[in-house]
Amino acid sequence: MTQVNHRVNRVEKYTLQVRPLALIVLAIIFNTNVQAQTLKNLVKKNLGKDSSLVKTVKASGVLQPSSLSLAEITSGLKEALNKGVEKGTGRLSMTDGFFKREAVKILMPEEARKIESTLRSAGMGKLVDDAILTMNRAAEDAAKGASPIFLSAIKNMSIADAKAILSGPDTAATGYLRKQTSASLVAAFKPLIQQSLDKVNATKNWNTMITAYNKIPLVKKQNPDLAAFVTGKAISGVFYEIAAEEILIRKDPLARTSDLLKKVFGR
Repeated sequence: MTQVNHRVNRVEKYTLQVRPLALIVLAIIFNTNVQAQTLKNLVKKNLGKDSSLVKTVKASGVLQPSSLSLAEITSGLKEALNKGVEKGTGRLSMTDGFFKREAVKILMPEEARKIESTLRSAGMGKLVDDAILTMNRAAEDAAKGASPIFLSAIKNMSIADAKAILSGPDTAATGYLRKQTSASLVAAFKPLIQQSLDKVNATKNWNTMITAYNKIPLVKKQNPDLAAFVTGKAISGVFYEIAAEEILIRKDPLARTSDLLKKVFGR
């Protein structure tokens, strides 16, 4: 450190005599943060706030901690979200994408738990199993239509959003998408879910199960909204997958598969 101070004193002694280019070279030579900051203060002291040298040194990147623009941050976040949507919905739309993955598997709704336990006790557990399987199959089928809704929200992301996401927690981008798309997802997903429920016989299995339960003496008649329930669970599953992909991109350098992702998330 004594040697560093000696060099800085020599620079200060001759600052007014050296050319701007020489100070830039010295800034590059003194490449630690402490040395660079000392030179920065020295330049300001001797050449003033309007010095072209200060601007030149800043522009060189030697004294500037980050060269990322807001536009680059926004583009990088959008690319990460696009990747998360593509991979997440791709996994969910595969056979067993919901059914054999415990984190997103759709089970009976809370209000139907009594129906499930009663039917299983009465030896009609297969009706419940068929209903659960086909609910998950419907969600897997409908997940194929999720991407356009998410991509629309990503496209409309503002610079202000990007700044908050970059400095936020590991799932900040997913949180943004949830906030921006929840209402539109429900509106867009429910018709798809209903089609998928009919397509894979989930509606039929559900109605069979509910009818069997309602025929049991002394039970309170039930008829939960199957489409609304599966829609909500399918949306939650999509968000879960996107969050997992976002964490991976933020934490694992190997998940940053483009120069832009490396630049934005490798800071």
